[in-house]
Order: sequence, then C-alpha cells, then structure tokens
Amino acid sequence: MGRRLRFHPPNSLVEVTCRTLQGRFLLKPTPIVADLCRGALARAVRLYPVEVHAFVFLGNHYHLLLTAPSAARLSAFMNHLNSKLAREIGHAVGWREKVWGRRYQAIAVSEEPAAQVERLLYVLRHGCKENLVLRPEDWPGASAARNLRRGEPVSGSWVDRTAVYRAGRKGVQLDRKDFVSTESFELAPLPCWRDLSPEDRRARITSLIESIEADTRQRIQASGTEPLGRARLGRQDPHQAPARFARRPAPAVHAASKFVRNAWRRAYRHFADAHRLASTRFRRGTGFERLLVLFPEGSFLPPGPFVSGLEGAPG
Repeated sequence: MGRRLRFHPPNSLVEVTCRTLQGRFLLKPTPIVADLCRGALARAVRLYPVEVHAFVFLGNHYHLLLTAPSAARLSAFMNHLNSKLAREIGHAVGWREKVWGRRYQAIAVSEEPAAQVERLLYVLRHGCKENLVLRPEDWPGASAARNLRRGEPVSGSWVDRTAVYRAGRKGVQLDRKDFVSTESFELAPLPCWRDLSPEDRRARITSLIESIEADTRQRIQASGTEPLGRARLGRQDPHQAPARFARRPAPAVHAASKFVRNAWRRAYRHFADAHRLASTRFRRGTGFERLLVLFPEGSFLPPGPFVSGLEGAPG
C-alpha cells in the first residue's frame, strides 16, 4: 500500500511518530541524549513555530503531540528537527549511518476533547506501558511529563556544529560555552483545554499521571514482573536492534466517534481525488501555471515530468 498523502487542514492537531533505522536503540535514554533532544526540539519550535503539547523520546522512536498551521510548516519543522537530531545522536552514540528508518508519520487528532485527551494519555503512558519505569516522571529520556505536571518550560542544549567545525579547521580550542547554548520553549495546552486556567490544566495532568501510575502498579502486582529500571536502560547498547517489534496499520485519524472518523475519511478522499486528477495533468507537462491552481490547498506537488535534453546534445 502506498503512503498516504499529507492531508493537514490548517491549524490541525496531529500526533507525530518517527522511528529509528531498523528499530535500533539510537535514542538511548541517557541524560546527554535527553538534553540534546530537548534542545533540538526547542530550537525547531523557535525557528519554525508550532504548538507542542506533549512529547516523549523512547529508545527507538519518539512521539510529538502538536498543532501546526499548515502541512508546509509541519514539514519544515520536522525536517529541521530530524536533521539536527540525526547529527547529534550520531555524535552521542557513535553512529555513522542514517538514523531514521523513514519519513515521519503525522496522524490527525479530531477536535473532540475525548480524542485529544486520549492521545495525551497515550504519550504520557510511554515508559510505563512497556514496563520500563514505574512512573512517567521516572523515564530518563526526554519527556514532557514533569514539565506538564509542574507547568515549567522545556529547555535543553543546542550544539553549534558549524562553530565546532570551523574551530577544528583553524586548530582553535573551544570552551563549551563557545558552541553550546540553551534553548527553551513553553508547552501549549491542548486545544480543548485552552479556556482552562493553568492550575486546572495542571490538576488534570496530575490526575492523568496518577491514573497511569495506579495502572502500572496493578499490572506489576498481577504479573510479578518489576520494571526494567534506569540502571539497566543505561546499559543498553544503542546500536542494537530488537529481535522483532510490532508493526500495526496506522489509523487515518484519531477520533472518539465513528461519525467524526467517517467524516474525516470522506474529506481525505475528496482531497486525494482532487490531488490525483491534478497530478495526472501536471505530469503531462503542459500549462504548468494553469495546472497549479488545480491542486487542493495545503498539498505538495508530485514529481514533475521528465525534461529531455536538446537533440544532439553531448552525453
């Protein structure tokens, strides 16, 4: 099955997932990697403004819950974030090959409060649901759980690799302050919680986290299996790949009701049909300016037609 078109109505809430190559544990949850992840995320938010509501970086993938004004902004934001993360993760764990297995996946979340809170709960559960830690705030990797609960900004380190490279070329010794700066950003409330006071939002976050902790304790008691814990996570080989990991078809949209889910599917089919028709005509290569207006708003152009060289040209 081909990859879905990037259908992103303006100011949509999406859950973004990105996985490492072959599921390798390149995002090893150490303090250094966590700091770099937060710094790269903060810089991307500043350069390509989006509203980040929650995030968590696991060993071999990460999730973001965010609102972006357009598909173009989301694409630019993710391009910057993943590019910087790949460079820094490579330095941190000694990995010289590609870091990401494929392009990020962004799944829309409906405007229903139940759907938005459910996706926030899903992001917060990570680390606990895999039986790695007892509490969301115990996760040693980059996570928004503590910041959401306390209402604190997210901050991390940004490494200026250009400055490091130029100093190396000149044989100049740099202090850390010469090429490392701190980036920070504020987490945005869920769209359905915008009208709540900061105190009410923190109370709801605390309630969600406490429910996760209670579920985790019950599961541990039922199974008799203790969480893996920080120490064993720290000894994990970042170059290792799991023997197998689950692959499930991604939903078209995260919605709380069948009615909203079906409405979204109809909207996507209408968007895809219009894009397919415009793409077919575009690839024929005539009247480009006139054909551009056929594409639905918020879409990316397909690859263009082949342009042949002049007859008799060398090569």
